[in-house]
Amino acid sequence: MKIVVLDGYTLNPGDLSWESFEKYGEVVVHDRTAYDPQEKDLIIERGRDADVILLNKTPLSKEMMDQMPNLKYIGVLATGYNIVDVEAAKEKGVVVSNIPTYGTTAVAQMAFALLLEICHHVGEHSQAVFNGEWSRNEDWCFWKHPLIELADKTMGIIGYGRIGQNVGKIAQAFGMKVLANDYNPNYDLENESVRFVELDELYAKSDVISLHCPLFDSTKGMINKNSISKMKDGVIILNNSRGPLIVEEDLLEGLNSGKVYYAGLDVVSTEPIKEDNPLLKANNAIITPHISWAPKESRQRLMDIAFSNFEAFLQDKPVNVVNG
Repeated sequence: MKIVVLDGYTLNPGDLSWESFEKYGEVVVHDRTAYDPQEKDLIIERGRDADVILLNKTPLSKEMMDQMPNLKYIGVLATGYNIVDVEAAKEKGVVVSNIPTYGTTAVAQMAFALLLEICHHVGEHSQAVFNGEWSRNEDWCFWKHPLIELADKTMGIIGYGRIGQNVGKIAQAFGMKVLANDYNPNYDLENESVRFVELDELYAKSDVISLHCPLFDSTKGMINKNSISKMKDGVIILNNSRGPLIVEEDLLEGLNSGKVYYAGLDVVSTEPIKEDNPLLKANNAIITPHISWAPKESRQRLMDIAFSNFEAFLQDKPVNVVNG
């Protein structure tokens, strides 16, 4: 059996191991192959003889699969699987599995890492000290930005699934109230600090809005000029879910006008970020390079689930199948 990993570097830059797969056959690991479907020849060349392909963001179209006669299983090393033509795979009898949940705690933690940096600018204040600004200061303390206390503020969480609920728990631990919105609200989760509301109420009453919903046609661009106009003046917007949830030009306008106080983003519309992304012009935004999922513990969990998916397929009992 030939197992080909098309883009393994982000999952395993060297601190994890592929050895669990190696006992089942030859494993060929490519750090990167291609993220552009136009580079189909390289993808086909590397996958041509594969029985199993593991991939993260490398696209796999019907045209490509047509040139891979041995292919029987595709393991997506992520939750999102839109990079694979799952219907074409189904027609060919190729099973496609994904990793439905692995980074719940890591992503929730990162949402608050972004928020706390906005509240306290820890990195900048530390750098100021190392630059000598404290030793030269007339006073015994100083701060370069307004500092924000979260207690008694309201966090609006759009998407109250596993990750959203974890963000809600952390928010409550900070003494915040939570307004949640979900397409399938579980009212059993409500308490004196958590309440499900419609989006307009969430926009109007939230001091912080954190996005944790899937990217559907109905959610694409949901943070736009119109929805921002409904928000409180000085709102903080966090997004470490999916970049296209936000119309970036509209968010920039909101940031520049002061309607939006700050944005904390770990995802953008096109990744890697393009040099002409409008949000790179914002002074009141933090943008990190899609690292919410990346703690070693989270990546190891992903690797373990990917292997469990693969073993289940070999036992003719596939799990986490997205094209069944």
